Amino acid sequence: MPSRKKSSMFASAFLTCVCSFVVICVVLATQHWMSSDVQFFGTNSTVTVSLTYGLFSGTCEQFIGAGLQVPAKTFQVAENLGSTETQSMITATIVILVLSLMSSLLSSGFTCTNAVSNPYQTFLGPIGVYTWNSSCGICILIAMILFPVTVQKNELSVELARGCFPVLQTHMNSAHTYGYSYWLMLLIIFLNIASIIIIYFYDHARYSKKKQQERPIENAPKDVILF
Repeated sequence: MPSRKKSSMFASAFLTCVCSFVVICVVLATQHWMSSDVQFFGTNSTVTVSLTYGLFSGTCEQFIGAGLQVPAKTFQVAENLGSTETQSMITATIVILVLSLMSSLLSSGFTCTNAVSNPYQTFLGPIGVYTWNSSCGICILIAMILFPVTVQKNELSVELARGCFPVLQTHMNSAHTYGYSYWLMLLIIFLNIASIIIIYFYDHARYSKKKQQERPIENAPKDVILF
């Protein structure tokens, strides 16, 4: 059985890993990644399309001129994308988040195992926790970079707006606001860092104690050496 200190430290890390797993699920499931107002030249006036969307679905509504509003409607992101490059980047973002979800799940399993037992394999100990938490954090960071690139470089909002309202003409400008679903990924990174720090403190304390127990005889008191 593990010591009480080890159990408490790994149990704390397990809690942060589970929180990370839950937050990743929320990020994937919600559609508040981006809110955009996209303006187009209409036949006689300016047309503004307001969109709120995530990786899978979203809502859009159209404002014509000063106040005429077209009722909001929902859409599927994959169905509104015409560019193969944009579709590939959205798919890559989803795959990366799924990988981070799996890494978080594995990290939860490793920390739980160490909280209740002493694994014989080295990789099942702190090294495994470092590995999977780092993998999860790196995947989240890549997703946080890839999504804005898709929005800005590939004009994701413009493409989705045209998918909602095909009669739209020349694009004028766009205004983007990142939603809570996107910013929650920062929380995931912080949770992974917290897990690594907790296990590092345990591992460092264990290493220091082991070194003290293996202290060479020349560091022992002189009276002990003479005896």
